[in-house]
Amino acid sequence: MSQEKITYEDVMEYEKLFTLAPSFVLERIARKNTNLVLKFDGAIRSYLGKLTDDQKSKLDIILSSDVDELQSIMSEAYRRSGKKQYKILANPKYKGFIEDNLDGIRKMI
Repeated sequence: MSQEKITYEDVMEYEKLFTLAPSFVLERIARKNTNLVLKFDGAIRSYLGKLTDDQKSKLDIILSSDVDELQSIMSEAYRRSGKKQYKILANPKYKGFIEDNLDGIRKMI
């Protein structure tokens, strides 16, 4: 996997993936540490199947990023966009949830 540093722009390129679930659903799923990837398997597979090689390479940066670093970027994404999903994903108590679901996406690729 790539060792490049994740940026706000990387996250925003995959906004559809990060905001797939409405914020109230995402909060509930994160709180219960439920596997979001399994719940949205078809939608995620469809989305991933449409990515270009360049987009897949950029997604690899996200998938190989340190979760603390990714959550910092999610916090920035929330400040800039106001989308509640980013605020939820930036919450340190959901670190395990993020790690598990990123692993699920990695396995799909």
